[in-house]
Amino acid sequence: MALAPELIKKYNKPVPRYTSYPTVPLWENNLDEKKWEDLVSIAFDQFGKEEGISLYIHLPFCESLCTYCGCNKRITKNHQVETPYLEAVLREWEHYLGILGDIPTITSIHLGGGTPTFFSPDSLEFLLSKILKSAQIAENPEFSFEGHPNNTTYEHLQILRSLGFDRVSFGIQDFDEKVQKAIHRIQPFEKVKEATENARALGYQSINFDLIYGLPHQDLETLWDTLSKVSELRPERIAFYSYAHLPSSFPAQKSFEAFLPDEQLKRALYEFGKEKLLEMGYEEIGMDHFALPDDPLCLAKKSGSLHRNFMGYTTIKSKMLLGLGASSISDVWLGFAQNEKNMEQYQTNLLNHHLPLIKGHILSAEDLQIRQLILDLICKGEATIPFSIWEKLDRHNLEQLHEMENENLINSIQLTLKVTEEGMAVVRNICSQFDLRMNQNQKATTTFSKAI
Repeated sequence: MALAPELIKKYNKPVPRYTSYPTVPLWENNLDEKKWEDLVSIAFDQFGKEEGISLYIHLPFCESLCTYCGCNKRITKNHQVETPYLEAVLREWEHYLGILGDIPTITSIHLGGGTPTFFSPDSLEFLLSKILKSAQIAENPEFSFEGHPNNTTYEHLQILRSLGFDRVSFGIQDFDEKVQKAIHRIQPFEKVKEATENARALGYQSINFDLIYGLPHQDLETLWDTLSKVSELRPERIAFYSYAHLPSSFPAQKSFEAFLPDEQLKRALYEFGKEKLLEMGYEEIGMDHFALPDDPLCLAKKSGSLHRNFMGYTTIKSKMLLGLGASSISDVWLGFAQNEKNMEQYQTNLLNHHLPLIKGHILSAEDLQIRQLILDLICKGEATIPFSIWEKLDRHNLEQLHEMENENLINSIQLTLKVTEEGMAVVRNICSQFDLRMNQNQKATTTFSKAI
């Protein structure tokens, strides 16, 4: 059911995406390198040895700037940067191996960017073969990478498949030429089709398309054309993201500001897109994510085993995610740490045998309770609220929750809260009522994108 216009207006305000709790701007930065190393070691002993660990590897280079993008990236056509950067990533991995002590079991790897396929197939093989040889691999690992359809060659797909990768995510955003020109990302449908067919021919089990609604010049007609093309290729998963307009952080976004859809049209784009995806046979997983019924994400949602981390929804429930590369974020459940964003400083720190950390957060007992609460709301659509958290909610939060119940966004029985179908559209807003750190620091909301 579509959200009423008055509710769109009411809830379209800046709130976190809740890929973590606390969210990055509200970290206390209460750790240094030694504390982080100790925390990683404790987490590995407590659950990492048994559950295994996940790796996120940030590969930040792109040959051209996509003006909508909010990722940490470096624009260059100089491919001489590949080897020094990958050598730094391997130094970081070796440092973590020293902290862990025992050989870890890798349950998942995700290559993000930037543009991972900026790197040559040989460069990617150089990096990944060394990492894989230094660890044990779980029985059914989930290895995935982000590919730009314009430069993801057959050789890229072939090399990565030989290394165990069987999932690829293509950044489509929109197929309309006018939209593509506005966001400086020209990629013909034929290129996407070729990359998709190559991946399937090589045995990739899951293909994801990233789509974005709320881009400049988008309307219902252009979106329908995009979805018709998506239907022809039928990827197993679709991420249908809300465009995050933050020109103060990403100035290139100012170039198309005058052509963005208003909030009513933006929400209409989502409702229309969701309706068509459901008609195409996809099922809604949660915040902006859809998958075919036999996809592991769908099965995990139905079984209650769905998990979410900095990379989005996943079936892998490892509590340890180590982020390698410039700007990467590590999450060991008990704490977070983010790497240096500057490429040169990142490499220098590692040459000097230091982890390239710039910020972090050790979670308190209260943080851990709220983290689990928010995770349950986002992944399961329901949660039990610890009484110790409930009694700390202020009058405004309680009034908001009462209004949400009257608006049929949530149902509550004592301390059990369930999100309705309509409520999933504003689940970020619902989660924010329990975000005690944000509620104590309202200035932080200026750093977040709008919910709708």
